[in-house]
Amino acid sequence: MPPSAPECFQGGSLRRRTVNTDPLILAPENYAPALDVIGVKVTVLAENDPAHGYGITLQRGEEGAGPPPHSHAWDESFFVLEGKVECQVGDRTAIGLPGTLVHVPAGTLHAFRFGAGGGRMLEITGPGSRAAQMFASVAKQVSPGTPDVPRVVGILREHGVNVAI
Repeated sequence: MPPSAPECFQGGSLRRRTVNTDPLILAPENYAPALDVIGVKVTVLAENDPAHGYGITLQRGEEGAGPPPHSHAWDESFFVLEGKVECQVGDRTAIGLPGTLVHVPAGTLHAFRFGAGGGRMLEITGPGSRAAQMFASVAKQVSPGTPDVPRVVGILREHGVNVAI
């Protein structure tokens, strides 16, 4: 391991982390199929893991789709590509139009809703994120339509997400 490898806490102890230096080029025809996560179509572009440190998803939703207020132990950012997205971060609410970047520090209560006509945005998650795994679990275990809210909350908690409902 190179001496300049960054240090991080994993499993309660300080360890050196190697950085993946392989480039990632992902053309649209090679995207994984979008996951249906309670009305939001989530395409995982890059999964968070110890070698990469962050994850990237493309999210598309119809008007009104989006998660309830929640928090988790990783940073998360959203970049609005199309449409309007109402973002709640802590006690602030803003309407994100194309080109808007919203950064949510770890532990901050937040939510979003796609506005009239729906929208698309990129989600970038920081180190320690379990978002991609959570999206896959919800898509696999919860049928689209009217969700079983206690089941969804349980899945989110299993992946480190605290829901404020």
